[in-house]
Amino acid sequence: MFSAGLSLKETQDGEKEAKFNATFPFEKVFPVYAMSLSKPDTDSILNSGRDPIWEAVREEAKLEAEKEPILSSFLYASILAHDCLEQALAFVLANRLQNPTLLATQLMDIFSNVMMHDRDIQRSIRLDVQAFIDRDPSCLSYSSALLYLKGYHSLQSYRVAHALWKQGRNVLALALQSRISEVFGVDIHPAAKIGDGILLDHGTGVVIGETAVVGNRVSLMHGVTLGGTGKETGDRHPKVGDLALLGACVTVLGNIKIGEGAMIAAGSLVLKHVPPHSMVAGTPAQVIGSIDEQDPSLTMNHDATKEFFKHLAVSFRDGRSKYQRMMRKTRMVDIDVNVHCQLQLYVKKNKTRMVKVPWKPAFCPLY
Repeated sequence: MFSAGLSLKETQDGEKEAKFNATFPFEKVFPVYAMSLSKPDTDSILNSGRDPIWEAVREEAKLEAEKEPILSSFLYASILAHDCLEQALAFVLANRLQNPTLLATQLMDIFSNVMMHDRDIQRSIRLDVQAFIDRDPSCLSYSSALLYLKGYHSLQSYRVAHALWKQGRNVLALALQSRISEVFGVDIHPAAKIGDGILLDHGTGVVIGETAVVGNRVSLMHGVTLGGTGKETGDRHPKVGDLALLGACVTVLGNIKIGEGAMIAAGSLVLKHVPPHSMVAGTPAQVIGSIDEQDPSLTMNHDATKEFFKHLAVSFRDGRSKYQRMMRKTRMVDIDVNVHCQLQLYVKKNKTRMVKVPWKPAFCPLY
C-alpha cells in the first residue's frame, strides 16, 4: 500500500527521529509530551497485532513531514512519538481541550486510561475514522482526520465522556461535555448512546440530548438537533436507526423513531415517526418518497430536490382540483339564487300571483 522506499529506511528513520527528539525543545512547545508518560499497555488493544489504520497514519505523517518541514515537529509530537492510535488521539484531544483549569497533562491521563482499557472505544475510533475516509470527500487521509477534523475530535471526546458517565463519574463527564461544547461547538450529552462508524460532518451546531440513541453507520451533517419537546423527564429524545442520513440543520424533536436507512432532507423539522428507507422533507416533515438504492448514509446522496418538488407538484394539483370542485359548486348556488331573485322581481313587476313552491338550491352547504 505504501512506498517501498520508506519501508526500507526504517533504521534510518529511527535514527532521524532519535536525533530530532534530542535536539527539539519539546518541553517548551509540547508540555504533555515532555511529561514522558508511561508506555501504553498495547496488549489491551483490540488488534494487538498489526493495526493497518495506525500504520497508515504513521506513513502519512512521515510523508507530510517531508513535504512540509515546518510541520515536522507538530507531526512528530502528535503521531510519530506515540506507539498506538489511542495514545496519539489522547495527545491530540488533550491539547485541543486543555484550559487553565483542565490541564493537558490531566486530560491526557484521563483519555489514555479510558481508551487503553475500553475495547468498545478502541473499535469505535477506528470505525469512525474509516467512515470519514469513505464518506467525506474533503477528508484526504487518516492522519488529517486524526489531527484536524473537529467532527472526529468531538465524537471521540464524547466517547470518553460516555465511558466516564457509565463508570459513575458524572461530574467529570459533564465537565468534558461543557469543554467539548466550548471548543468544538458540538453539544452531546454523555448519557446519549451513539453507535460505531459515525460521520459527524463539520460538526458545528450538532446537539444530541440525554436519552437520544443513534445507531451504527449513521451520517449527521452540521446543525442537526436531536432534542426533546419540553421539560418532561425520562425517555424523551429521538431514536435514530442504523444507516440513516440526517441533512444539514435537521431538527428532530421528541421520543420518535427515525427508521433504518431513512433520509431526512436539510432543514426539515421532524415531529413524528419516520418509516425505514423513506425520504422526508419539509416543515413539518412529510414522506416524499422511498429509497430503493443503497443506504443513504453510505452514498451521502441527500439531495431531495427532485422528489420534494414532485411532491409539491402533486400536492398543488390535488389542492387545485379540490378548489376547482368547490368553486363549481359555489357557482351553482349563485345561479340558483340568481334565478329565484329574478322570478320574484318578475312577480312584483307584473303583479301576478306566484305559486308558493318550497325553494331549495341545487347545492348549498347551508341547507
